Amino acid sequence: MAIIITGNDLTVEKVVKVARFNEKVELHPDALERIKVCRAMLEKKIQAHEIMYGVNTGIGEFSEVVLDDDQVKDFQKYLIYNHAAGIGDAMPLEWVRGAMVGRINVHAHGHSGIRPEITLTLVEMLNKGVTPFVCRKGSVGASGDLAPMSQIALLMMGEGKAYFEGELYEGRVAMEKAGIPIPGLQARDGLGTINGSNVLTAMSAIMVYDSNRWLKQAEIAASMSLEALGANMGPFNHKIHEVRGFKGAMRSAAAIRKVVAGGDLAEKRVKTKVQDAYSMRSTPQVVGAAHDALAYARSQVEIELNGVGDNPIFFPEENTQLSGANFQGTPVSLPMDMISAAITMVSVMSERRMNRLNNPALSGGLPPFLTKGAGMFSGLMLSQYTADMQIVEQRILSAPASVQSIPAAADQEDFVSMGMNTALKNFQILDNAYGILGIEFFAAAQAMDLREWQFGNGSKKAHEVIRKYVDFLEIDRPLYNDHNAMKELVKQGEILDEVEKVIGSLQ
Repeated sequence: MAIIITGNDLTVEKVVKVARFNEKVELHPDALERIKVCRAMLEKKIQAHEIMYGVNTGIGEFSEVVLDDDQVKDFQKYLIYNHAAGIGDAMPLEWVRGAMVGRINVHAHGHSGIRPEITLTLVEMLNKGVTPFVCRKGSVGASGDLAPMSQIALLMMGEGKAYFEGELYEGRVAMEKAGIPIPGLQARDGLGTINGSNVLTAMSAIMVYDSNRWLKQAEIAASMSLEALGANMGPFNHKIHEVRGFKGAMRSAAAIRKVVAGGDLAEKRVKTKVQDAYSMRSTPQVVGAAHDALAYARSQVEIELNGVGDNPIFFPEENTQLSGANFQGTPVSLPMDMISAAITMVSVMSERRMNRLNNPALSGGLPPFLTKGAGMFSGLMLSQYTADMQIVEQRILSAPASVQSIPAAADQEDFVSMGMNTALKNFQILDNAYGILGIEFFAAAQAMDLREWQFGNGSKKAHEVIRKYVDFLEIDRPLYNDHNAMKELVKQGEILDEVEKVIGSLQ
């Protein structure tokens, strides 16, 4: 069923459905009417030679340069040429598709002044699978994501390049093969297509979605490790978290209780310590803090997805336009920088539990490095090295990009969000997080096989899924295949999906 674009109800999940799972989109008739009304107002102002930024003036440092009638016609073309200045490899198609649906939602408010043909062309491109080739790098996150959005806008002139049915074509060829008319660019159309932080916001929406699934898997891995270590489950009692009041901690403790339910540990049939190490008993507080950070980031991303990120902004009911800075990416960049730290923080705790599983002085009776042949065999000793290397890389990348502004455009644009840097590094951090958590899953499954007690229903299901891809480490073998298999397993989320089928949602 198609996602209806209204301007007001685009969610993280809807973005992912369109961007990743190729859900069709439809522009609501009311939204189309708003776009038409706004455009009619703009054309009257153009005919009256009213001075409007980016319509009949230059942009940035050239905003005081007034264009004559002949220049207005060609200005949008040269604007897009000049700003299509990215560099590097192609973005994943889902990032570009996410940016396109976000831009359509901006237009749906009827404050951008573009022709409806532009918006409807973006709709057709999404529905027929024409996705522009867009370089990964080049945006500073204000005035919007100008460089990557301009590579999308090139298609409005039949230029640039685009993917269609798995092949990369010249823009005009891709549009022709899909049967999409090329609308061309008239006054305001170019700037109205590019002047918003739609790429970094789409990337952040996808990151929020994937991070939530990763955090739920972190709770499953933690549960398996806690059971294998014989943890005291008292610190996961709901009363402890309710009296403090953090929603994320309450959610996380509840998820862990669900995973371990039905096992000997939850039923108190295993002798435990009075108090465990912080990496064990603090899990709900730490993962919960990440949940709370992610909830805030989601709220900011969804405000941006449903807001008018543009400049200038037109108000047809008042017959006026206002120039401001709603393209500024900081409202998304700042909370998403916090997600960098949150994912890294939870990864560090995952590694600390894996360390306890490996270390015979800390594991409560498990063999050294989870191998029966210690000395001849080294077991999972080197798995910890691999996790540690990735954590250091995460820590380096967790430095906030939102404080890294470098002035541009002759100091007219003297503070920018660097939100694209935030979005790019977040995906690198998450990629490492898949590998780190995969190693904890690997170690926890190995440890469970070395214990003789019964485990919770969720832990048993997770163990069952893991054993489909990685065998018990009876004797030493090259581990890179196991590490990569576990990383991919976490990334695809099969453990989460199968566990939730058994015990219900961990949300």
